[in-house]
Amino acid sequence: MDHLEANITFVTEFIFLGLSSQPRAQLILFIMFLFFYLLTVLGNLIIITVIQIEPRLQTPMYFFLTNLSFLDICYTTTNVPQMLSNMVGKKKTISFTGCAIQMYFSLSFGMIECVLLGVMAYDRYVAICAPLHYTVIMNRRTCIHMVIISWTSSFLSSMVINVFTLRLPYCGSNVLNHFFCEVPSVLRLACTDTSVTELVVFIFSIIIVFIPFLLIVISYARILLSVLRMHSAAGRLKALSTCASHLTVVVLFYGTAIFMYMRPQSKSSRSGGKIIAIFYTVITPMLNPLIYSLRNQDVKGALRKVISKHILA
Repeated sequence: MDHLEANITFVTEFIFLGLSSQPRAQLILFIMFLFFYLLTVLGNLIIITVIQIEPRLQTPMYFFLTNLSFLDICYTTTNVPQMLSNMVGKKKTISFTGCAIQMYFSLSFGMIECVLLGVMAYDRYVAICAPLHYTVIMNRRTCIHMVIISWTSSFLSSMVINVFTLRLPYCGSNVLNHFFCEVPSVLRLACTDTSVTELVVFIFSIIIVFIPFLLIVISYARILLSVLRMHSAAGRLKALSTCASHLTVVVLFYGTAIFMYMRPQSKSSRSGGKIIAIFYTVITPMLNPLIYSLRNQDVKGALRKVISKHILA
């Protein structure tokens, strides 16, 4: 037994299969995802800048949106540059330590987004259902505490999941059928039973993903009831329009994240998992600034004001 254990070679690096093995397809994908990444960074930076310089947007809703935009930049930067490098480079590998770091931060940022979207739904609930108490309930101190809790709880949860994932022995194949290091894809390469780690992932998925999602559902159910009681059609339209952007982002992000992390690994499709991951790591962060700018009258107005004042002047 000792002799067999001595001959085991543990994985020191992982090889990415990526999205395609065809050079022509890789070039097309490189151009496409480079454009997506630049659009994500530029779009979110514009949202952050507009909110910071426009006095009318100094409200809790836009404070949370600033955090979401900064988070999206961090989230995509954790994964996309590595993917782009693998598409054009001959070496499509990442060290075990590098994989662990990428997996930790990628999971952390994804979890933060889940909690932050829940916080933003609660903010809309208070604004619409308790407007007279809004400034008291959602004061600056409370908003800062909510953001700190979102980041801290997610970083700690990601650490626990990563400890359970990385304590497993990886002594077989080192080929990752993915474009970045993600817990479900890394777990498939463990050369031992992963049921305990999968249970830990599922439990934290309930805490960090499902509970905020439940908060969103309850918040919007209460909002809908409050809107239906409004006598003014204009009031109903205004109330719903302030929620439309956030609800669109929630559907895009949560729909794919829940499908990826709250289902048994044995039932997950390896190729399908990569497509799903593209949505919540690349597509959603890119669409967020477009959704919030195109569907939000305040942001559109502030953006036009900034352009006319600082660019066209």
